[in-house]
This record gives sequence, C-alpha cells and structure tokens, in this order.
Amino acid sequence: MQRMLTVIHALGLMLVVFSAAYAMPVASALIYADGAMLLDFLLAMLWTLSIGILMWLMTRRSKGELSIRHGYLLVVAMWAAMPAFATIPLLMTIPGLSFTDAYFETMSGMTTTGATVLTGLDNLPPAINIWRHELIWLGGMGIIVLAVAILPLLGIGGRQLFKAETPGPMKDTALTPRIAETARNLWLVYLGITVACIASLKLPG
Repeated sequence: MQRMLTVIHALGLMLVVFSAAYAMPVASALIYADGAMLLDFLLAMLWTLSIGILMWLMTRRSKGELSIRHGYLLVVAMWAAMPAFATIPLLMTIPGLSFTDAYFETMSGMTTTGATVLTGLDNLPPAINIWRHELIWLGGMGIIVLAVAILPLLGIGGRQLFKAETPGPMKDTALTPRIAETARNLWLVYLGITVACIASLKLPG
C-alpha cells in the first residue's frame, strides 16, 4: 500500500511538472493575439496543475524507492495520464472532436508515431500546432526519462523507472554512476541538438 501511494505521489508530481509544458502554446497565443486560445490553454494548465497538486498533497508523506513492479506501474500510469490531460485544449478548441480522437492525437505525438486524425492542419490555430509539435518533442526523448531526471530531486528514487522505460541491454547500464545524472545529460544533449536544428533551419531562411 505504501508503494502504491508512492506511485500516486510521483504521478501527481509529474502532472505538476507537465503543466509547465502549456507555457509554450500560451506564449504562442500571446504572440498571435489569440485570446480564445490563451484562455483554453490557461484553463488546461490550471486543471492539470490542480489535479497534480491534489494528488501530491494527499500522498505527501509517501516517498522512497520504487520496486520494479511499481516502477512499471508508474510508467504505465504516466503514459496513460499525460496524453489524457494533453487532450484538454484539443477538446476545447476543435469542434466535433471526440475524446477518443483527441487521445489518439496526443498519444501519437508523445509516442512519436506521427499519425494524425486531424485534417486542415495548416488552418489550425498556431497554439494548437505548437502544442502538437511540443508533445512530439517531449516524446522524442521520453516523458519517463524526464521523470527520472526530476523525481530524485523530489525524494523519489528513479532507477526502477529507468529500467522499466528503457528497452534492451541499456536498462542495466547507466552512462554515469547516477541514473538521474544520466537522464539529465541525455536531455541536455537532446536540447542542444534541437537548438542546433532550429539554427540550421533559420540561417538559410
């Protein structure tokens, strides 16, 4: 029971962290003076943040290292919950879009599958397209690798989470002695490659 509470505690913390991802489409809505999009994404951020904080407060005494089994459970819970919360702005913005289609769209993004059920993508509000691309960017390195980088700072061990998420023989070998340091270094490299890619596209116009 204690470890189940730790799973809920960690999931709540990651929802709080995930709520920060809405900042980019919020900025896009401000740049393009799209008041409707701004309100939708602010509400989505508030709902995600509020539920995450509520889960954290209810289990705030439950911290510690996860077992392998509970590590797998947390991985599944994160991959199920975060795309579900990511559907909020899509459901609020795109008329007639069902939850099933919205969930497919966000899960496709976070798993970098590349499939889409939407049409007329060029005509969607910029904030929505920014959100879709940001989900793909987050999924490119992996939400769980991000979690492994953050959770130890919050008192929750991430080694079992790393093993549950990483395929093949790499799961038993870290690039550095500390799993969290490995995850942070991977994200720094990923961010560096992203910046280099943006610059290489911007320079030739």
